[in-house]
Amino acid sequence: MGSDATRDTEAELTGRERDVCLQDLLVKTSRTFALAIPQLPQPTLREVTVAYLLFRIADTFEDASVLWDRPRRLAALEGFDHLLSSPAVEKARGCAREWTSEPPTDHAGYLELLEETPLVFSALLALSESARDAILGHTRRTARLMAEFVTQSDRAGVLRLRDLDDLRAYCYAVAGIVGEMLTELFLLSGDGVAASAKFLRKRAAAFGEGLQLVNILKDSVSDEVEGRNFLPSTVDREEVFALARTDLQAATEYARELQRARAPAGVVAFTALPVELAWATLDRVEELGPGTKITRTQVFALYARVHQAIKDGRPVLESRRRNT
Repeated sequence: MGSDATRDTEAELTGRERDVCLQDLLVKTSRTFALAIPQLPQPTLREVTVAYLLFRIADTFEDASVLWDRPRRLAALEGFDHLLSSPAVEKARGCAREWTSEPPTDHAGYLELLEETPLVFSALLALSESARDAILGHTRRTARLMAEFVTQSDRAGVLRLRDLDDLRAYCYAVAGIVGEMLTELFLLSGDGVAASAKFLRKRAAAFGEGLQLVNILKDSVSDEVEGRNFLPSTVDREEVFALARTDLQAATEYARELQRARAPAGVVAFTALPVELAWATLDRVEELGPGTKITRTQVFALYARVHQAIKDGRPVLESRRRNT
């Protein structure tokens, strides 16, 4: 896609062509969200796709400790924040050239995404003003908080979180804000979800935090090899498992409230599927240790379960609150 010589400018793409290119980037940069996002109805699908890709650009800079030193990562996050403050396709094109001249990653999908930054910004600028403002504001907050954590890393680029509060602050920066942004996009739909705004906003950050904690627990060994250490040495791992369970319960309530409020089936499925996958992954990691994953067969079985529950009018997720 990035090397297509027949496309001179992003503006030449029709809306449909742009959507196809964005979905291609989504598939190349995410497993879970490439399965979940296409279930959304328009225009939410397009809005969430653009938002995910923008957050993924910021993640790429934050994660680049192997190939980029700390000043380079901070400069990229600052440049990205500046681009978000006054988005323009031509500015995005210049940033893309700078970021890929000495790539921060050897992941082919992430590298292609950086090359296609102008396309992502072209799609962003085509969104409604309310959606665009929500995405820009939340993405800028994430980029700035990521920069604070990059600053905390040592000269070798290794980030060591101090305690549980530090871990939660990190999860909020990279995932809790995502939950808040998604909530605002869902509330723009104009359906009955608006009546549940207070309930959803209260659980939005926990929705993102829970998914992030599961990933941290699952990837803790490989993260450490790659220069990241998100599990504080002062915190018992069981505390992190307990926090993840609490957050996933809040995320379960979030998805069920969307269903109760008669949100579009695609919105309910989009929120429920990652939570269902996270519960299954957490159980497996708790039983077998870091590095274990659920199988593709299990993923599609959970996908089918979520959609069947929606079709049957049953609660999309089962409450797993433990008795105390």
